[in-house]
Order: sequence, then structure tokens, then C-alpha cells
Amino acid sequence: MPQHVPPSPRAALSRPQLPPALPPPPRRIVFLAHRDLGNPAAGGSELLVDRLADGLTRLGHQVTLLCGGPASFRDYRVVSAGGAYGHYLRARSAFARQVGDCDLLVEVCNGMPYLSPLWHRGPTLCLVNHVHTDLWKMRFGGPLAPAARIGRRLEHWALTGARQRSLLVAVSPSTAHALRAIGVERDRIRIVPNGVADPGPRADRSPEPLFVAVGRLVEYKRIDLLLRLWERVRPVTGGRLLIVGDGPERERLERLAGPGVEFTGHVSEAEKHRLLCAAWLLVHPSAVEGWGLVVTEAAARGTPTVAFDVPGLRDSVVDGETGVLACGESSFAAAWCAVALDGRRRELMGKAAGELAARYRWSRTVRAFRFVAAEAVGGWGA
Repeated sequence: MPQHVPPSPRAALSRPQLPPALPPPPRRIVFLAHRDLGNPAAGGSELLVDRLADGLTRLGHQVTLLCGGPASFRDYRVVSAGGAYGHYLRARSAFARQVGDCDLLVEVCNGMPYLSPLWHRGPTLCLVNHVHTDLWKMRFGGPLAPAARIGRRLEHWALTGARQRSLLVAVSPSTAHALRAIGVERDRIRIVPNGVADPGPRADRSPEPLFVAVGRLVEYKRIDLLLRLWERVRPVTGGRLLIVGDGPERERLERLAGPGVEFTGHVSEAEKHRLLCAAWLLVHPSAVEGWGLVVTEAAARGTPTVAFDVPGLRDSVVDGETGVLACGESSFAAAWCAVALDGRRRELMGKAAGELAARYRWSRTVRAFRFVAAEAVGGWGA
């Protein structure tokens, strides 16, 4: 997959040279993940798994998603292993009872591990959106700090010591860099960036200043910080700030919101398309991302992004070309105001963003993942 990241230590972590010939790709593939895309709490990770599972199914593979919580009907098989957290304990027995066997087990590692290499004897592949090193203490602070330390250590061990023969798929150079930082060998990491769907005809841009933030309302997305910055930006730009998405932080955030802020809750794909087309800017204050899928979704609609220079977002935003990466709160507010007030600059950034997004399509993501899947199976036991 092409990378727009310039040569750097991070870019050097991209895929090493692969063998010239690989065995046929696996036919029976099982994804082991926290949620199905139909779950109300689903986000970018669930969308990625759905696109991979659907794309592989269309290529003739037999795909099963084993997950926690509710399971929706899809063109591939979806099996619920139990509740949102209980399924971590039941994953092994649910796999044995309802799946039985497969050619490749893909564990989606999003913090809490399933430790599948310890109980599955066949080839495994680990799909990593981002390493949660600093997010554990953000999620479990104060009296829960010991739980954060345990979670962080367990995640790191699961990605290193438990997977000494397995390949890991990172969704960005930033994620690959984070894996290297905790001790994963370079030659076990493959980078397969997220894709984006062709949005089709664009809806109209808002005639008045409109800024949109999209994502699950959880701590590390830092919407509370965005609301504070809006109080500095609004007197300069005017307009509205829409917070699109839902989550456990919504009630607290609504209490913090000042004038000009609207919470839309969860919206349909059609409405998200309309809002991303209408927005002057996508504003993304997250502390870390694996890739920042919504950045590419906005880019496909010609909408640039203002974000912080953090892992994942520095991969999906080309600073100064498709958006602006800020190094601190003041620079974020300043960039927000500057781009909002400069229509010509927004137009040029939007055009560049659209051109970049055209390089990332789900079909290419599926093909790249299928290649790594074949490598994982072919190298098993070597």
C-alpha cells in the first residue's frame, strides 16, 4: 500500500521485503474482536474488521467474526461469545464449540487481549489499531490506577512475549512505531492502512462557518478540550460546532458545552456524509489514534482537518497540505481560526485532501491484508 509519510524513522518501519512466492491464502478465516459493527459502541476498529471480513468473503473466503455483545446478520457469519466483557473469558470455549477450526485466526488487539496464541494451535495474526500504553491511565485513573498498570503490562506481554511466532498488522506507521517501542521485532510487523469508501456525489458546503467533530465520546477523544478551545475560537470565527457521536462521556460533555455547540448523537451514514460535506473543517482533538479513519472520510469529501500532532493523526493528515497538525492547545486554536478565516486556503487543502483520500480504498486494504494472511499461514511453524 502506498504511504504518503516522508522518509523518517517511522516510515522505515514499513513492510519489509516479502518472499517472491506465497502459498494460497487461507480459506477459513476467523476474526476475534471486541464488538460487531452493529454494536451501539462500534467505531473505527469495528468498521475496519467489517470491511476486511466483507471483502474477504467476496473473494471466496469463509469468514467468521467471533465477538462480544450483540451480533448482527451479515454476508459473513457473526457469532456472539457473550457479554461485552465476559466474552474475553468465554472466547476459547466459544471458538471450540461454535467455530471448531480455521486456517487463520485473526485476533483484533484493542487493549484487553484474548491470548489466542496460548490456546489456538494453528496460525494466528494480530491486528493492532493502536497500543494503549498511555490510554490505560487515562481510562483508569485515581483509585483504579493499579488496574491501569495491570492492563498495560498484560497488553504489552500479549503483543510481545505471547506472539513470538506471529505476524502483527499495524494500521499505520505510528502504530508500527509503538509496537517497536514495546519490543516487537521489526520483521514481524506489516502495515496495512485503512481504506475509505467512494463517497459519491458531494452535498453542499455550509454557507456559514460549520465545524464538525466525529467519534465515540470517550476520554481519550478529548472533546472536553475541544469545547474549551471553542470558547476561544467562536468569538473569532462565529458559526456552529457539531459533536457527532455518542458514548459514556456525553452527559458530562453536554454540561460543559457553551453557545453554538450541538450534540447530534449517533447519525446514519447518509447524515454523516452530509455533515462532512457541509463542514468547513473536521476538528479532531484526540490524544491518539490508530489511523484516524474519520480524517480520511472527511478528506474524501474535500474537507480538511485540524488535529493534534499525535500518533495516527500524523499519518492520516499531511501537515500544511490536507490539514494542520497542532503541537499544543494554543496552536490548535490558532490553526482553527486561521484556516476557517482563509477560504482560499481551505479550498486548496480540501482539494489536496480529496486527492490523497483517493489513494486509500477498501479494496486495496483487503488485498494487502489477504497478502499478509497468506504470509502468516505460509510462515507458520517455520
